[in-house]
Amino acid sequence: MNKPRSPSPTRDQLRNVLQREFFDRDPRPVSHDLLGKILVRREGRKLLAARVVEVEAYLGADDPAAHAAAGRTARNAVLFGPPGYAYIYFIYGNHYCLNVSTLPDGTAGGVLFRAAEPLAGIEDMALLRDIDVASTRDLRLLTSGPGRLAEAFGITRERDNGKDLTTTRSDLWLADDGYRPERVITTKRVGITKAAELPLRYLIAGNPFVSGPRVKT
Repeated sequence: MNKPRSPSPTRDQLRNVLQREFFDRDPRPVSHDLLGKILVRREGRKLLAARVVEVEAYLGADDPAAHAAAGRTARNAVLFGPPGYAYIYFIYGNHYCLNVSTLPDGTAGGVLFRAAEPLAGIEDMALLRDIDVASTRDLRLLTSGPGRLAEAFGITRERDNGKDLTTTRSDLWLADDGYRPERVITTKRVGITKAAELPLRYLIAGNPFVSGPRVKT
């Protein structure tokens, strides 16, 4: 089994939300600094939590692979709005993807969450994904890959698009428990064809929960 390798945060640490200023920057440093932070979902009285281990930066209107490249539309408006908000889209007709807006209001930019390391609420994540973790004995099946990650947190466009990720008044936010990765690796983005060669995929070196191609460390 791929067991969690990073420290388990306290409930108070899970409420130490990232402030809007954190996201009010170029998506590349935001991507780098998001590694090790914690995605938190409140489900009733329960908290689901997973440490972010892999993300991709999308640079806005000048990035051919970014949704913002087509200009502002009703679908992608969150990317052009204030930083720190959830942008959710549906892909391949079967799963959602979670992104967060970056850069100042009016300038498009975003970060895609590709994989995370489950920390709390693992049984609830398995229920949301409709899998039996006990039988598979592989926690990677929960949150390794953008579609799996979104499903494990019950993320949908209807429920979460435009949600503020910088406050616990929301039921979905990002927290900082002080953990910092020892080493971060950048590679080309995966699963796309346009501007795929750009080194805009960021991951924690050696973490078994990353998705996509294995990276030599």
